[in-house]
Amino acid sequence: MLDIKKITSDNEFDNNLTREKFIDFLHKHLGEFGDPKKDIDRSIDYAFSGAEGKGGFLLAAYYEKKLVGALVINKTGMDGYIPENILVYVAVDGSYRNKGFGREIVEKAFMLADGNVKLHVEYDNPAKRLYERVGMTNKYAEMRYIKGNKK
Repeated sequence: MLDIKKITSDNEFDNNLTREKFIDFLHKHLGEFGDPKKDIDRSIDYAFSGAEGKGGFLLAAYYEKKLVGALVINKTGMDGYIPENILVYVAVDGSYRNKGFGREIVEKAFMLADGNVKLHVEYDNPAKRLYERVGMTNKYAEMRYIKGNKK
């Protein structure tokens, strides 16, 4: 069973888990599906923001006192037509995968989130199966317009 700690401000980090170690963990264990550290850091700034429509939380999951999982939830500032929360990042240490830890972390996040949760996942990301098993559905295909990226 995991010990899962909710983090809602920089003051809740300590010597054992600093903000930098949390970012490094996510960056390493997200692998090819991750983002640059500066983007992970920005998602944490957003989660810790007290501004209207912003906020969220982090989860740090420990097994035998070792950090084995991390998660970031951001509020969307929307209600109803867009879920109130977005699961931005979730990662489990590769040597601890296939033990149900990812599911436990995600389900804890759903329990703690105020409102519905959405996420974006690549079709070839193995975590997609986890999200389906915990009850997430694929309502839309995401499409993006990137300025300056015309054919």
